[in-house]
Amino acid sequence: MEDIVLQTQRGSRGIVIDDDWPGYSLELFSYPAHYTGDLQCVVVPHGVIMDRTERLARDIMDDLGDNDIVVLCVLKGGYQFCADLVDKIKALSCSSDRTIPMRVHFIRLKSYLNDQSTEDLHILGAEDLSFLAGKNVLIVEGIIGTGKTLKALLKHVEAFQPKMIRVAGLLVKRVPRNTASPPNYIGFEIPDRFVVGYALDYNEYFRDLNHICVISDSGKMKYKI
Repeated sequence: MEDIVLQTQRGSRGIVIDDDWPGYSLELFSYPAHYTGDLQCVVVPHGVIMDRTERLARDIMDDLGDNDIVVLCVLKGGYQFCADLVDKIKALSCSSDRTIPMRVHFIRLKSYLNDQSTEDLHILGAEDLSFLAGKNVLIVEGIIGTGKTLKALLKHVEAFQPKMIRVAGLLVKRVPRNTASPPNYIGFEIPDRFVVGYALDYNEYFRDLNHICVISDSGKMKYKI
């Protein structure tokens, strides 16, 4: 099967965070006390995430409005972004002359051990996606690194012959040897640093953190398995 090529809407790379961006001081924000010493800085505050998500919802409404879509939420890291994005789209459907009827389906991908991506990709809940045949599909992912995971997922979904596939990614990392096409809708383009929070985890920790932060070396050691 040929590689699927995605065209990013309006040529946008999202909000680009430079490699030399030091981040915000943790002292400027509230965060769970049990993560004291485990974080280096705040990269994207929660309020900025919400504002950017609202804009992405408007872009999706402009492009896909009045089309039924199936939202494919990639767990676990994408659940918070997906929930907030769907809420923003629902709000627009109630306040504009266009609407997007949505169904939401959940799948789980796992390819990380500690802070390293492994070659083993496990897709759970995606064994039979035959209901996607002829449907408009919006894949919602929390973070995209090398793109290998997304590429494998796209090929898997394409096999069920949907009418259309679009991808929304909250974070896209600038990483070496990334040959995958970018998502259609991008929240933020970030440096190649290991980030946590807003449902993104390190060995299942930090999902209860509202902001997107860089984990510290001591935090990695503390929760390493």
